Amino acid sequence: MLASLSEADNALLAPHLEPIELPLGMVLVEPAKVIAHAIFIETGLCSVVSGLAEGGRVEVGLFGRDGMAVPTLILGVDTIPHQIFMQVAGRGQRIPVAALRAAAEASRSLRDLLLRYVQTFLVQVAQTAIANAGTPAEERLARWLLMYHDRQDGDDLSVTHEFLSIMLGVRRPTVTVAIHTLEGAGLIRARRGRIRVLSRARLEQAAGNTYGPAEAEYERLIGPLRAPHGTLA
Repeated sequence: MLASLSEADNALLAPHLEPIELPLGMVLVEPAKVIAHAIFIETGLCSVVSGLAEGGRVEVGLFGRDGMAVPTLILGVDTIPHQIFMQVAGRGQRIPVAALRAAAEASRSLRDLLLRYVQTFLVQVAQTAIANAGTPAEERLARWLLMYHDRQDGDDLSVTHEFLSIMLGVRRPTVTVAIHTLEGAGLIRARRGRIRVLSRARLEQAAGNTYGPAEAEYERLIGPLRAPHGTLA
């Protein structure tokens, strides 16, 4: 996201940005707690999760170097009803909310960029709802792996069955079956705590219509989401 800024907009933000390490499991935002800083992600992966009435959690969105926590700060909100935590460790830059809003008020182009990101994130959340509404677990897993793959370099994805059960909103045995299905088809290779993407193109086919609309919206409004990878066709 920061790389998308013009030189003038970067100059507005730079004096207020502070480098921050983002270890695995670090909570960036708690539900209903006032948000003091916006955080631009440089490496790593963040999950936006919602609590369920029965005590579980389900992922409603994710972002990495493509975005920030929390995009709706630009709309004037101070809290959100969800938790955001680091699912993959990384680093980023944080800025006080007041400084971000002041910069956005001073620059129409910065404000427009942030609002365009809000739009892309809303489309992603909508696609997640569609995927969770009834698509098979294998299809949802393929989509989620592609979204993770978009936001990091290389084809090895660090993830556990426990995290995947939260991300997909299913039980761990269902995750295991879905992984075995994709692995048996030669799309991925699973090892303890790690999944390697073997065929990006075939994984996209497995994800069906659940993957693509949000990514196309990001490219249309902001720019390429995915850096070149070495994955096989």
